[in-house]
Amino acid sequence: MLYLDSIDNAKRMYMYINGPGGDLTPSLAIYDTMQSLQSPVTTHCVGYAYNLAAFLLAAGEKGNRFAMPLSRVALQSPAGAARGQADDIRIEANELLRIRDYLFNELAKKTGQPIERITQDLGRMKRLSAQEALDYGLIDRIVRPPRIKADAPNKEAGTGLG
Repeated sequence: MLYLDSIDNAKRMYMYINGPGGDLTPSLAIYDTMQSLQSPVTTHCVGYAYNLAAFLLAAGEKGNRFAMPLSRVALQSPAGAARGQADDIRIEANELLRIRDYLFNELAKKTGQPIERITQDLGRMKRLSAQEALDYGLIDRIVRPPRIKADAPNKEAGTGLG
């Protein structure tokens, strides 16, 4: 993404998401990259976006966050594992709580939901249909199959995975 942005930051990038999320650190690196780009980033959920993948879905450019009609989205507080001495576990837990608070605040900004609702909803896994994700503010539009071809960019219109 950084390379494509450096070549032509006026061209839109397309991120297609279909997955369970993933590890915290790489997901945060992708988020930071998305936020640092000058190129607009469109996100599409084409199946499911769970946990950190849902966070990345919501991180697309406002107005350009899409999902297919049967897509599923699930929100959940980030998880981690710690081993070692009690002090090491406490340090790791405090770091995870700091990251959780950051993610919740960013998600509140991206969705327009109050932080209290984000905190409550992500206490346990919250599964959403495409319509519920739209209502929640995670996406901006449900892309129905007949529109897919019409929504596809021509070869000169965008750069990226689309």
